[in-house]
Amino acid sequence: MTEISELTDLIRRVEDRVRSHFDGEGTGHDWHHIDRVRNVALTLAKQEGADLEIVELVALLHDIADHKFHNNDLSEGPRQARAIVLEFGGSESIAEKVAKLVGEISFKGAGVPTPVSCVEAACVQDADRMDAIGAIGVARAFAYGGSKNRPIYTPGTKPTMHTDFKSYATDEGHTINHFYEKLLLLKDRMNTESGRKMAEDRHRFMEGFLAQFYAEWSGDK
Repeated sequence: MTEISELTDLIRRVEDRVRSHFDGEGTGHDWHHIDRVRNVALTLAKQEGADLEIVELVALLHDIADHKFHNNDLSEGPRQARAIVLEFGGSESIAEKVAKLVGEISFKGAGVPTPVSCVEAACVQDADRMDAIGAIGVARAFAYGGSKNRPIYTPGTKPTMHTDFKSYATDEGHTINHFYEKLLLLKDRMNTESGRKMAEDRHRFMEGFLAQFYAEWSGDK
């Protein structure tokens, strides 16, 4: 495990930078999202025996330059993560590891594999996906859809199960389709046993939400 004394100050500096950068962001990718991902990732990491300090750094930096806000460039997030770690005194080896793992976190389409290289990335990827499901995931889905002027629901427009990153990243479908294209898939794409258990309840909540949504849409309730 990385020595705690080496990373404690680095983590606090990175946290301050990330908090100031994302405070008040309105698409659901705000500081509170990052903080929730950090907390869940650490919970999973303790159960899975992962390096807590690396997990915390990756969680804090996982959205520092999300492709959705950087012309779908998957390299920008790792690049900025590496630069921030070095700026605040982290070693080259830590910076390279954090950058590599940041690049493994994002969902890239229903038919696109997103393998992770270590248990630390597994914990952060699971935590990030956890925040995309359940009650918070529902709220975030509509916050993001609204920020992009997407309809809530367009009956007759079916989901697209994207088989490549480009088609997923450029899709502009309605928000209800996003449940089928991503959110309802995440339970079965958790990496850790701890994550799979945690995801069960959140997944059931989304199924109940959709049942209620369709009933209200059709006027049955």
